[in-house]
Amino acid sequence: MIKTEKVSARNFDFLEDSIRAAGVNALVEGADASTTAIGQPTVRSNVTQIIGEAFKVAATVDAVKTHGRAKETAYALAKTLKAIKLDVEKAMVGVDQAAVNTNASTARKMASVSQQISTTVDAGSNSTDALTEAKLIELHQTCYTNGSEPTVLMIKPADATIVAGFATATGRNREIDAKTLINVIDVILTPFGELRTVINRNQLSTHAFLVDPSMFKQCVLRPFTRTLLAKNGDADTHFVVGEISNKHVNYSDSGMITGLS
Repeated sequence: MIKTEKVSARNFDFLEDSIRAAGVNALVEGADASTTAIGQPTVRSNVTQIIGEAFKVAATVDAVKTHGRAKETAYALAKTLKAIKLDVEKAMVGVDQAAVNTNASTARKMASVSQQISTTVDAGSNSTDALTEAKLIELHQTCYTNGSEPTVLMIKPADATIVAGFATATGRNREIDAKTLINVIDVILTPFGELRTVINRNQLSTHAFLVDPSMFKQCVLRPFTRTLLAKNGDADTHFVVGEISNKHVNYSDSGMITGLS
């Protein structure tokens, strides 16, 4: 859902800015100009994370005919790239981690999305710590009051069944015809705007995210590339590696429900 931009350092900064709240603004005729202090942006930062995986293909495997594919190397590369994409998703929304800087024995890790959202609602006030419609509306109202316009509710698969239950929680009717029963909520319209529901099997099971995707970016220091490593036998070893991170340009823009079971 988010766009990509280039960064040029392991530790990169970006600016978070906001405008003041609305106020009474009326001037008398001929009034002298008075100045108002303009708030300065907040400097935020994140670090890039190196993500990679190697795979080995025996020379014989690439030489023989293989069912369903022309070359085993190409097949293995495609599978590796798909797996790495899952690792990228997990690093962004599947863990709750602060940025970790590198040292002699520690790999750098990006700050996850959950560390870049300051607007939260705790689900723990209900007995099952489950996602509720009331909590969703509470969070949406807070985001709206903050000046945010989230458009996506991103939830884990188990919470999708809970959201589907919103349709009948207060006597609402599901769509039905002679052959099809529709029991899904793709769009939720609250008093504060329209939300599209997105299921994410790789996100934190304890969180539900209410986000404006335009406020997030995937940051790329090194795009994923494949390198053929030195040959030391009758096989080729390939190393796929890249260096990426992410940023949220306004920490109070989106929101999340935490403490879900």
